Amino acid sequence: MSLADNAVRAALGLGSNMGDPKANLAAAIARLDASEGISVVAVSSAYRTPPWGPIPQDDYRNICLVIETVLCPRDLLGRCLEIERELGRVRDVRWGPRIIDIDVLIYGGEQVEEEHLSIPHPRMGERAFVLVPLAEIWPDAPIGGGRTAAEALATCEGREEIVLLPE
Repeated sequence: MSLADNAVRAALGLGSNMGDPKANLAAAIARLDASEGISVVAVSSAYRTPPWGPIPQDDYRNICLVIETVLCPRDLLGRCLEIERELGRVRDVRWGPRIIDIDVLIYGGEQVEEEHLSIPHPRMGERAFVLVPLAEIWPDAPIGGGRTAAEALATCEGREEIVLLPE
């Protein structure tokens, strides 16, 4: 899909730890790429990552995508949430297990602070499960605070817990 010249480069973080995580991520990527106004331009390797938060659960399979989009940040988030619902995501327990999670991490160089939408994602600079796949495909991604993904990853705790998965 070829997008307009005004397309913005953005990054998404995806994770799954229920059902068939590999298939869940593949379905999300396909739906994103088939969405009007979104073109997937890079997909990271998949990584096994420990769960985040206080809820006991299985490890996650995490990836990042670089996309180009003509959607505004709010509409991009809306499409991500719609895909989560289409794939069976139920939001009942914060930080609980999930079939699919799609986070908008970066939207060009923009900073957005709205209800339910903060870009760049406010905690990605502290989360190795985001930084490892993001730095793989977009090392100079602007993650906020004047840092790039690669710079934040260099000092991020928990890098050793992120395991590259075979294809």
